[in-house]
Amino acid sequence: MTTITKGIIAGLIFGAVSVIPMLFMKFENKTSAIAASFISRFAIGFIIFNMPLPIPGWAKGASVGIVLSLPDALVTKQYIPILGLGLIGGVVCGIFS
Repeated sequence: MTTITKGIIAGLIFGAVSVIPMLFMKFENKTSAIAASFISRFAIGFIIFNMPLPIPGWAKGASVGIVLSLPDALVTKQYIPILGLGLIGGVVCGIFS
């Protein structure tokens, strides 16, 4: 299986997992928030599997997860759940990459 395929699979799984907590949060436009969350988490999973960095996989996942989650956390002011999910999901994806 290629890294592109693995990244797509990881992105789809991580994106689906990220939608679940978003269903319980309150936003003015919930559909847009859920779509943005899915796209952001999909990107994290995809990038971790396809970006070569000379560091351990878990560290690559953690850094990519935090960096790509930060804009969403700043916009929604939901820092702990968004950054936490980005960190945990990034580490998990990094371990499997």
